[in-house]
Amino acid sequence: MLRESEVGHSFLGFLQQVMSKEAYEKLVAIKDYSLLKWIAEMVQLARPSSIYVVTGSTEDLEYVARAALERGEELPTKFSKHTVHFDGPRDLARDRRNTRILVRGGTPIPLINTYDKDLGTKEVFDISKGIMEGKEMFIAFYCFGPKESDFTMYAVQLTDSAYVIHSENILYRACYDEFVKKAPNIKYARFFHSAGERDSNGWSKNVDKRRIFIDIEDSVVYSVNTQYAGNTVGLKKLMLRLCVYAGYREGWLCEHMFIAGVKGPGDRVTYFTGAFPAGCGKTSTVFAADTVVGDDLAIIKNVGGVARGVNPEVGMFGIIDGVNSADDPEIYEILTSPTTEVIFSNVLLMDSGEVWWRGKTGEPGPGVNYAGRWWPGKRDEGGQELLPSHPNARFTTSIRYLKNLDPRIDDPAGVPIHGMIFGGRDPRTLPPVLEAFDWDHGIVTIGASLESEKTAAILEKVGEMEFNPFAILDFLSISPGKFVELHFKFGESLAVKPKVFSVNYFLKDEAGKYIADKVDKRVWLKWMELRVHGESDAIKTPVGYIPVYQDLVKLFDVYLGKEYSEDRYVKEFSLRVDQLIEKVERIWKIYSSIPDTPRKLFEVLAEQKKRLEETRASLGSIVQPFKLDKH
Repeated sequence: MLRESEVGHSFLGFLQQVMSKEAYEKLVAIKDYSLLKWIAEMVQLARPSSIYVVTGSTEDLEYVARAALERGEELPTKFSKHTVHFDGPRDLARDRRNTRILVRGGTPIPLINTYDKDLGTKEVFDISKGIMEGKEMFIAFYCFGPKESDFTMYAVQLTDSAYVIHSENILYRACYDEFVKKAPNIKYARFFHSAGERDSNGWSKNVDKRRIFIDIEDSVVYSVNTQYAGNTVGLKKLMLRLCVYAGYREGWLCEHMFIAGVKGPGDRVTYFTGAFPAGCGKTSTVFAADTVVGDDLAIIKNVGGVARGVNPEVGMFGIIDGVNSADDPEIYEILTSPTTEVIFSNVLLMDSGEVWWRGKTGEPGPGVNYAGRWWPGKRDEGGQELLPSHPNARFTTSIRYLKNLDPRIDDPAGVPIHGMIFGGRDPRTLPPVLEAFDWDHGIVTIGASLESEKTAAILEKVGEMEFNPFAILDFLSISPGKFVELHFKFGESLAVKPKVFSVNYFLKDEAGKYIADKVDKRVWLKWMELRVHGESDAIKTPVGYIPVYQDLVKLFDVYLGKEYSEDRYVKEFSLRVDQLIEKVERIWKIYSSIPDTPRKLFEVLAEQKKRLEETRASLGSIVQPFKLDKH
């Protein structure tokens, strides 16, 4: 794109012309000329009025945070380290329709939104011409994982948003020094973002030209005319898609999973990963564990025959709606402490300088929210009451504030993964906890078969189950069939395979009430920890292993000081055979439409269905756990 005749010099000469001497010297200290050439091309395209290179120094961090306030991207609160960001009412979530994987020829990928690479690149370049005129471009460098780790990926972020850089400075490890030291022998992803033209409220104005295009072959992401972090913070879910593709090519896993430690006898720590669709208990499961390595993403590799994992992040970008002091005491304390650095997004900023969200102590008062000026009782044009804080309101803060942060958070070798947990919202079928027979059985019947109930707040038919394999469907850059095959191959490479578990916190009784309490998930974690080490019995069912009643009585008493009745055990762990057969048939139908689904998946599903049909023939459609044998 950049021609020497157009600038009168090489791309280095061009950069020298458009940057301050200090910024230029910082940038060219990175001896990777292909990177510098790409930066020059993007600068020529976007035409920013100035450029700031973020090295991760204290001076740079302070400059970015100050710029976010001075430019109106964030607003101050009563606490100096707390700020509020608003995306605007048309830019409050991930844009599924305009988020596309760029592939040559636009080759379709089952269940993935693809687009022709050449057409997509031209389209986003046309939109981006001069998009940063009158604005400052930030150039920043990050690690996606611990420093000096074989797990870690690297990234370069170009953006005109101080809010995006401020967020990334909290969520990720600054890695400018790694680029200086290792270039040009370093692989990295490239992210270009612009909020585009902003209106008088500071919101992206041209959301009809919002584009999030992900080039998986060249590891480049373009994101324009949007501010919502899920669309703009490069190393979050945009990097996840690049990471999934890299893992597929190289034979390791990049997962939408937490990593947490559960203590067993003698303070033994057993590490689990966990994947849950939104609203299914992922964050609460993390905080029910004893130590936290990560709350959202995991890179998992085979190291000497053992699965080991790292958290590529060092921050949390969490949903704040419903967070309260009773159920979420630690995160609530972090969010309300005057000494912590927090960016709140799309909450209510009251005239008093305090922030408010649903779950916050006290009542909301007049102020500013995601839709503009707000007061109690305010209604929209259709007469509907406007919520003071948006359901997708978020917080961005450092994971290092957690009291139970695992000391191995920065270990370049990661932690050994003993178990994988998959959870969904299922009121009718699955028990609270279930262990797969083996790796392949778990990958097929639990991970690849993950479903979650649709909710009235988002989708049209309450009670329908929505397919979300491995809780990562929105972030896949390869087909679900290939992702399943990757898990099979990864398991085959391991000498010690993690156990695979299902959890379901949303089972309801005949009256439609949830059977379990929120705190009960601690018991399920403790049971899984014992199972990993073969220290607890189990009952064999056609779909996996479930706890023995007496073991749960003991665990509820020791860890929660609660009684656990036989009646509740029967309600929670009875086998609902008809619904389980229906689930197998739903999953079979979905994968039958995915051409590259491995044959093994259908074999495992067929075996599961056969066991269920045999059980129904001998024991009926509802099978109480006491009628089944220990294994």
